[in-house]
Amino acid sequence: MKNRQIMLALVAVCGMVGTVAGDAVDIGGRLEMFVDRYLVDSMQNTALRLHAPRDEGEVLRYDAPWEGSFCGYNTVIYDNGRYLLYYRGKRLISPDGVSEVTCFAESKDGKSWVKPKLGLFEANGSKENNIILAEGGITHNFSPFLDTRPGVSAAQRFKALGGVQQVGGGLYALVSEDGIHWKKMQDKPVLTKGAFDSQNVAFWSEQEQKYVACFRIFTAGVADAKEWKPSGLRSMSRADSPDFLSWSETMPMKFEPAQEVHLYINQTHPYFRAPHLWVSTAARFMQGRRALTDAEVAALQVPKGYFGDTSDSVLLTSRDGLTYQQTFREALIRPSLRLSEWVSRTGYPALNVVPTGPDEMSLYVNQDYTQPTAHLRRYSMRLDGFASVNAPYEGGEMTTKPLLFKGSQLLLNFATSAAGSIHVEIQDADGKPLPGFAADDCVELLGNRLALPVQWKKGGELGALAGRPVRLRFVMKDADLYALRFVGSN
Repeated sequence: MKNRQIMLALVAVCGMVGTVAGDAVDIGGRLEMFVDRYLVDSMQNTALRLHAPRDEGEVLRYDAPWEGSFCGYNTVIYDNGRYLLYYRGKRLISPDGVSEVTCFAESKDGKSWVKPKLGLFEANGSKENNIILAEGGITHNFSPFLDTRPGVSAAQRFKALGGVQQVGGGLYALVSEDGIHWKKMQDKPVLTKGAFDSQNVAFWSEQEQKYVACFRIFTAGVADAKEWKPSGLRSMSRADSPDFLSWSETMPMKFEPAQEVHLYINQTHPYFRAPHLWVSTAARFMQGRRALTDAEVAALQVPKGYFGDTSDSVLLTSRDGLTYQQTFREALIRPSLRLSEWVSRTGYPALNVVPTGPDEMSLYVNQDYTQPTAHLRRYSMRLDGFASVNAPYEGGEMTTKPLLFKGSQLLLNFATSAAGSIHVEIQDADGKPLPGFAADDCVELLGNRLALPVQWKKGGELGALAGRPVRLRFVMKDADLYALRFVGSN
């Protein structure tokens, strides 16, 4: 265990968070979003701001006879121009792994979804349905991913984990070539030490060059196949594997600041434009916190036991694979004016944030859980727009830590008001403005752009500065800075 901790610590320092050269952080040519204080050294009258996704409405109703009001644990995968959706089909209250199937839908744009008739499994006397799995336990929380490991065989382009302790004793590994026809990699579970009674996710970690699983644990008590005594907070643990079959010992994830409430599902995934950064759109579960009256519960037809809690989603991030940064304690998506979103275990996000346009990304949320209106809802955001460095009308500034970069041009994802602006200053590692790159030399940035090159009076060529420690100082007024990236050849 000690050697493993040392290894993970080295990964944290030299892999996922970027190589540190002296006091400088080497970001190379990576996209860096302002979702935490990783690049921030000082802020004056500016602050990190979380941005709420826009509700785009219902995109899929769980209305087939084999689906129903207890559908959940959704996964959305973007695969080369097509969108794939996986979710649990479940009509009635029953123990985990009982009366459940795994359903599939597809889309060309991530907005309009179709449930294909696959002819794989029988339901209600017919195979004319969208069921892709019907094995108890695995179907409770089946969660697939597109394997991005270099050299992965075509027969294993898709991988998945699924299973519960009560049925089968843990998580099973599955593979597929097309994302529809699945088979187990072996007849026994690959992960057995955990609670697993929710959605458990996996992915290929580009930085670690291993598969990583993030799964449900409780902060106290024991949860394994022989003894089921969960207690404490619902939380997350991780394990890793070179081949998706042999997994390391599990290690509880840490939280900064410390975890205070239940996190029901973690939905951790590498951000699709910056895979070194893990994004978690986790479900926050407020057990025993009731929002509805008896009359409202009756009108919504909420079953007994599913109206005494509330939930929403929060944004967590990780750069080292060991610690979740809870930079924002506010909700990413609040329950809306619709009373149906104020019941127990509703508002749980689907796994993955995916691109749905040249300037848009989307996440999906399971709403109206346990109710006749249960459905999946889409929420959109600007590209890289989870959070920003925000400056008010009065103005402010932010200065980065010393950075090392590769490239010859600095691109910014930003937005200003008509009266707002951003000026960028490049300093040496000690904070002294470099000749020709002071804030007063910068051509004012005005507008709303995803990737606008920064220019100074002398131009925007930065190749001569690549590889040496520099700081970036942003002087801002009524503006948001979402992300930055250095591009081009040196």
